[in-house]
Amino acid sequence: MNVMGDMANLFGTGRFAQPSGMSSGQSSGQEEAADEAQVAADEAAEEVRLRLAVDGGDVEAMSVLGALLLRRGDFDGAESHLRAATAAGDRAAANNLGVLLHQRGYADEAAGWWRIAAVAGSAAAAHALGRHFRERGDEPAAEYWLRQSAEQGHVLAAYALADLLGHRGDDSGSERWMRAAAERGHREAAYRLARTLDRRAGQRAGGDEAAVLAAREAEQWYRQAAARGHRRGALHLGAILEKRGELKEAGRWYLTSAKDGEARAACALGFLLRDAGDTESAAVWWLRAAQDGDGNAANALGALHAERGETQTAERWYRAAMDAGDDNGAYNLGLLCAEQGRTAQAEQWYRRAAYAGHREASNALAILLLRAGDESGAEPWFSKAAEAGSVDAAFNLGILHAGRGEEREALRWYERAAAAGHTEAALQVGMARLRDGDEREAERFLRCAAGGGSAEAAYRLASVLDARRPPAPAHELGEPAHEKSECEEWYERAASQGHRRAQVRVGMLAAARGDVVDAARWYREAAEAGSRNGAFNLGLLLAREGSEPEAVVWWRRAADAGHGRAALRLALVAARRGELAEGQRWADLAVSLGPDEVGKRAARLRDALLQELSA
Repeated sequence: MNVMGDMANLFGTGRFAQPSGMSSGQSSGQEEAADEAQVAADEAAEEVRLRLAVDGGDVEAMSVLGALLLRRGDFDGAESHLRAATAAGDRAAANNLGVLLHQRGYADEAAGWWRIAAVAGSAAAAHALGRHFRERGDEPAAEYWLRQSAEQGHVLAAYALADLLGHRGDDSGSERWMRAAAERGHREAAYRLARTLDRRAGQRAGGDEAAVLAAREAEQWYRQAAARGHRRGALHLGAILEKRGELKEAGRWYLTSAKDGEARAACALGFLLRDAGDTESAAVWWLRAAQDGDGNAANALGALHAERGETQTAERWYRAAMDAGDDNGAYNLGLLCAEQGRTAQAEQWYRRAAYAGHREASNALAILLLRAGDESGAEPWFSKAAEAGSVDAAFNLGILHAGRGEEREALRWYERAAAAGHTEAALQVGMARLRDGDEREAERFLRCAAGGGSAEAAYRLASVLDARRPPAPAHELGEPAHEKSECEEWYERAASQGHRRAQVRVGMLAAARGDVVDAARWYREAAEAGSRNGAFNLGLLLAREGSEPEAVVWWRRAADAGHGRAALRLALVAARRGELAEGQRWADLAVSLGPDEVGKRAARLRDALLQELSA
């Protein structure tokens, strides 16, 4: 007989004991291997054996039988055996007697027996006693007993101690014991440790080595928690993997978490499936998440139905998102109403989301008010959105102030939007720097805007670089064309995006290096898009190549669009053909269109034609 032996451990509830000599892993394994009838027979045989041993005065049998009856819910039968074993000095019985009394509502008496068992060295009893004192608000006593238990290796006590220390602001102590519990297989501890490390990584600079190490360790603990069935651990692990581009594994963990009832995982899984092109499966998971109260999933369903033109269903899901506390629901309702021309209702929903702090709704509301002519009402909402971090709102404030002639204030907001990566704002700042003569700063902002896809910025950047480069040597026929400079590359980027002035400039550069075909292609693109300079230059190129009739067609188009030189060319062609009246008409137009140099030449030609007509 092993008096006061460490014969029992607490179950996951922290209150019940197992029979001696059988670990929880072995017990569950046996239960899975045997059918219910065999298990019942084994338990009955074990109980008979224990009762015979109890009749013979075996204290250990009294303790184990009391634990068995306690687990079965036979409190009356268990109490007598546990009291008898406790009187004989069995600490496991003292611990389980405390459990029984606690279940019956006698917390103080239970604490007394737990104290006896804890003093005798029971880690389980010390844990239970620590939990008891914490429930009573006696944190110093709770810490003492939880520490006693945790230092003996009790995993639940280590977790409870970590939780208590964290509550009291002892972060280092909390992390130490949380780590101890996690290392012994406590899945909630593994998850909470991962969250601590994750936050630490997020608070440090992205390239910081300590942040990288913390993020890597956080992932390991998320993985351990997830592997032990922690659904939020699986959710966070999936998010890490998705961010890293490991979508297949991310989907597996989202699926595991979603099947365990985690709505956010079901929502995330839906987005993964949508991005993979499987919208039908995505809708199934979004529906499941939305029905569990996930506002993001409800919004996704609303957007899906809106894309299909099912506006009533979309509106229903947006309202569901709003009811779930997601302000995006109100914002999306505003967008839906605005698309349908229901401006008053759109304003109502935008206001609801904006008052809740939704920055994009604030920006949308301001735009709505501005279009209605209420500039004074729009400005505060633009400001609120911009202060909350809306880049578009900052840019819109710049436009608002520029429209009033408040250039300094406009530039301030443009700079703010440009710093956040707004392409058009960077273009405006670059142009302002050019006006101020600060070419270096202008170049920096124009490069940002051009790199962001602005054709106008690419053209203006090319113009800045073009003005700096030395004049190219004259190109001789038969010589290889020189390599393209950086400014030519920017001109071409702008031209390929449809920028007409850039297309004309690229054509000119191609013509200068003798590439007539490329020059004609760019001139034609510009001309067909409405560029009068493109049409005029294309005419010049065609005339030089001997295609004067086609050249006249393009010069006519340029002259009709107000190009004086094209009108003068037409006057010269008409004069050469002997069409004096036609020549005089084009010369008159060239005089009126200018510029001065062209006007003077056209006037002389007109006078000469007039003399010919009157002769």
